[in-house]
Amino acid sequence: MRLFILLLLLGTAIAQSEALVVMSSDDIRSVAPDIGIPLIKSGVPRPGVRVAITPSEYAGTNVHHILYLPKDWVAGTQYPVIVEYAGNGNFNNAWNDVSTGRVEDSKLGYGLSAGEGFIWLCLPFVSKDGQHNEITWWGDVEATVRYCKNTVQQVCSRWGGNPDEVILTGFSRGAIACGYIGLHDDEIADLWLAFMPYSHYDGVRAWSYPGSDRDAAAKRLKRIQGRGNFIVHEGAGVEATRAYIESTGIKARFTYQALGYRNHNDAWVLRDIPARRAARAWLQHELELAREKR
Repeated sequence: MRLFILLLLLGTAIAQSEALVVMSSDDIRSVAPDIGIPLIKSGVPRPGVRVAITPSEYAGTNVHHILYLPKDWVAGTQYPVIVEYAGNGNFNNAWNDVSTGRVEDSKLGYGLSAGEGFIWLCLPFVSKDGQHNEITWWGDVEATVRYCKNTVQQVCSRWGGNPDEVILTGFSRGAIACGYIGLHDDEIADLWLAFMPYSHYDGVRAWSYPGSDRDAAAKRLKRIQGRGNFIVHEGAGVEATRAYIESTGIKARFTYQALGYRNHNDAWVLRDIPARRAARAWLQHELELAREKR
């Protein structure tokens, strides 16, 4: 009985400790979500629904992307497109932040759009054997780049995506992918109107894969050609990114936004916080600038 009571008290203490972690005022979960992401359903793409799609060239594999058509989608109308890459899988930290690395669990595009006015496309990193989505780092880089080019083109031609209004975003690994994948070559770089990387930036630090060094990243960054960047980071990370970019001498419309919370967690876009309001305002401004030039 004494052992049972001790275990009960210990369990209560742990639960209280976890509650304190979650509900700390600098934890994003102290703010209640005001939107929720739709479930994935089977069938063809249709308004207000997320659908998993395997391209014909990957038939018989588990390689797939997620396509969401906005609630106000109408055939024959063009919509801006938010393309998103997920963070690394198998991640969790002391604050209960989790990243699965799966296209199904991405959030940024929906939080930026609230499910209206934008097509949302979550793309995979293709595994080296071409059989599944890679949840950690890049898999086959060339296959991933090719998948991106082909799928963005298909979404624009078939589902009304506006090829002049395609925005690339991503969380953690996906933020690095805005440069490592999104600026991999001139052809893929030309797809994008603007970029919104959240938490990390290509070139700020070296990682375990080839080409992560600053010189290689700076060569990729030159392909940005003045496009807009809305750079979000928790903690002091945004200033480290600013310092790196300024050290390259490369000029573009760089906007820096501190998240205001400690979390390495893309669920901040599901909450009405200053960083989300700023991101949405930036996105609309980039679209307005593009439309004024056309």
